[in-house]
Amino acid sequence: MRRLAGEVAAFYGERPLTIIGVLTGSVVLLADLIRQLAMPLRVGVVQARSYRGGATQPGPLAVNADYLPELGGRDVLVVDDIFDTGHTLLELVAQLDESDPRSLRSLVLLRKAGRQRVALVPDHVGFEIPNEFVVGYGLDYRDMYRNLPYVAALEPAELSEGKGP
Repeated sequence: MRRLAGEVAAFYGERPLTIIGVLTGSVVLLADLIRQLAMPLRVGVVQARSYRGGATQPGPLAVNADYLPELGGRDVLVVDDIFDTGHTLLELVAQLDESDPRSLRSLVLLRKAGRQRVALVPDHVGFEIPNEFVVGYGLDYRDMYRNLPYVAALEPAELSEGKGP
């Protein structure tokens, strides 16, 4: 978190920043990140889901932007838990850009190696991970394991049986 917050602080300096957390997976990351930042902050959330139920592959994106603050003319940082194919972040950034922010950047905790299907590259990445299904630190499987204080990979058998660590 200190490294990511340092990158963000180095880019924005003392400028006010609006941080948009992507629900629900980014909640832990968002909370830890904003505690490390000293510039004036506004925080909002958006719900963007491409996984439903026990799915381990993304589906169509559903976005609920009801809790977004005004973004026009502001520096905006979108915070998400994982960058997998990239479709969620790409579509979300395109929708947020319609609000005419001063700048629009992205930060993700995890980027899965070899899964990207879009040209977008997150501006800040916590860790590169192999192509495995992970849980913990906000990420879930069937609404479980978000509260783990670490990130863990589920074994293929655990995914097919609906079990977890």
